[in-house]
Amino acid sequence: MFSTADAHLRLKGSYCTVLRMITHLLKQMRWVALAATLFLASSAFGDLPKAGQAVAGLITTFKAGTEGDTVVLPSLALHVAEGEAATPFLPVGRFELESAGDLMLDLREEYQFQAEFSGEVKLEINGAVALEGKSDGSAPLKGGLLRLNKGANTLKATYRSPEKGAAFFRIWWSPKVGYFAPLPLTALFSKATAETVAAAQRQAGRELFGEFRCAKCHAVESQPDLDMDAPKLDGIGSRRNSAWIAEWVANPHAVKAVARMPQVVRGDSAKADAAAIAAYLGSLKDATPAAAAPKGETEAGATLFTKLHCVACHLAPDGSEKDEQRISLKSAAAKFSDGALFAFLKQPEQHYAWIRMPNFRLSDTEAANLSAYLLANADKVEAKAPESTDALIAKGKELVATAGCVSCHTLSGSTAKVVSKKAAELSGDGLTKGCLADADEGLGKAPKFSFTAEQRDALRAFLKTDKGSLNRHVAWEFAARQTHVLRCTECHGKFEGFPAFEILGGKLKPEWAKSFISGEITNKPRFWIESRMPSFKQRAGDLAAGLAAQHGYPSVTPVEPPIDETMAKEGPKLVSAMGGFSCVQCHGVAKVGATQVFESNGVNLGLSGVRLLKPFYKRWLRGPAAIDPATKMPVYFDEEGKSPLTEVYGGDGDKQLEAIWNYIRMGDKMPPPVGTEVPQ
Repeated sequence: MFSTADAHLRLKGSYCTVLRMITHLLKQMRWVALAATLFLASSAFGDLPKAGQAVAGLITTFKAGTEGDTVVLPSLALHVAEGEAATPFLPVGRFELESAGDLMLDLREEYQFQAEFSGEVKLEINGAVALEGKSDGSAPLKGGLLRLNKGANTLKATYRSPEKGAAFFRIWWSPKVGYFAPLPLTALFSKATAETVAAAQRQAGRELFGEFRCAKCHAVESQPDLDMDAPKLDGIGSRRNSAWIAEWVANPHAVKAVARMPQVVRGDSAKADAAAIAAYLGSLKDATPAAAAPKGETEAGATLFTKLHCVACHLAPDGSEKDEQRISLKSAAAKFSDGALFAFLKQPEQHYAWIRMPNFRLSDTEAANLSAYLLANADKVEAKAPESTDALIAKGKELVATAGCVSCHTLSGSTAKVVSKKAAELSGDGLTKGCLADADEGLGKAPKFSFTAEQRDALRAFLKTDKGSLNRHVAWEFAARQTHVLRCTECHGKFEGFPAFEILGGKLKPEWAKSFISGEITNKPRFWIESRMPSFKQRAGDLAAGLAAQHGYPSVTPVEPPIDETMAKEGPKLVSAMGGFSCVQCHGVAKVGATQVFESNGVNLGLSGVRLLKPFYKRWLRGPAAIDPATKMPVYFDEEGKSPLTEVYGGDGDKQLEAIWNYIRMGDKMPPPVGTEVPQ
């Protein structure tokens, strides 16, 4: 029997490897934000890389038949399902790729590399072959030890997909004495080439084409985020104030800098036309009036606004901060009609499935308090609704039909969609006129979007391709774009309780992640954190699959063998405080609560088997601080994987980890740890 303190002393040597890894992470920390968000070489709403510029990740060139594409991969991992293209700009089928860049180290040290893959892999470091071989994915391939230099080490990895089945690879590394883990994003860098820049521009243009609903007028085959909806117009007069609608229609970009909606009325009659449209839309009331919203408390709402980290996407209504990438809430009172803000906060996606605003599953009291805070601090409403007459409403109805509003918005009884050239037909002069005109004179009858010059150039670069990429959904690429659009890294890795975003795809089982992102799982794993994970129901499945693919995993976790009951029987002792690792002091175990939390709560171990990918579980137990330098989780295994618990499997860490894994896979049926009892 031993205490946790004894274990720490006896495992002092195991800290050496972990501390080296932490030192490396901290020295590179200034790159973390860039590395976490720069999966593609570009962002449609950010700066494109320049030739010769250092970027986080590896420049990766794909080839499939006669087609090619270049992206920036953050690490050496990827999964492409059978029947899926490797990137949207490649045809479906076998492909090859080459990833190149520098592997940066703070210390000279010997490392070994390991690959799990299907197909063919070759890894070269400083010109020396670290790995090479073929595999059907059933067993990992390990290379010999290589001494890597302090500073930059030239890395080149080549991969060829198999003839049949899913294509995947995960290349990990390990110090001479230690365990295998993914290469950290903070260690991989490369320089953008001319092709990188050109590819980035094409990718940015494709993202813009989707985000601005271009496919609604320029038809393409359907794929998830090219078929995005816009707010339903039915009943909008019960949800929005007519005066706000008039301002919004007249110039959406002036109301909201990040608006995707174009300006559909222009010229001398723009203001009058916007007023007519507002009068018509304002007349579209719900058949049954909504119930009155409960009265809220402003101060409680302000507290909740902070707890939910709303500032990740919004500017507070009572603040003076300016940021065009975040939506100001100063216009909340002008925008929402009586009681509508409360209903919106309760269910943002009710009338707009692809809305970027997530559902926080607010209670009536929370929604009332938050609504009270926002409305009390918003700008005073000064604009008056346009005078509504039958003639004005009739004019507005006609304008809604002729302006093409229902190309994006749905409205019962209206099918007046704009018929434009199909996306595949856009070329030549069409890339400098209409929506893409540099000046208003070239717009013609086209709507006016708020594109910058760089965005127009990106769209043109994309539209010069064969547009076949619009018909291809690629899981990892979808996740890369959508997590950028949803600003996931504005919370993850920045606030307590939000795991670093870049580890999630390699941490969580995708089927559990799908349920969690969609809001189907309502119990909080980290119940002690005041903030909460909101839901993005429409995107959940594809996001979960894409995040897993970025780390080389399929969208469904492979079925594990049946629980080894013999090994599982050792679990209650291993996690106990009675001769075990004392896990139960901080972690609940199924129905047994944590017995004595010293510094930090832990997630209930009864949830771990269904949440965590097994490789992540093992890495976390071997070296938690290497994954999260701020964690309070102690280290229980030395560099060789041995533990002080010699009474169980002779201290063999691999067997002990396997025993705990079989134990936690039992979920709610986990027997209580030794020395504890299930509460009656």
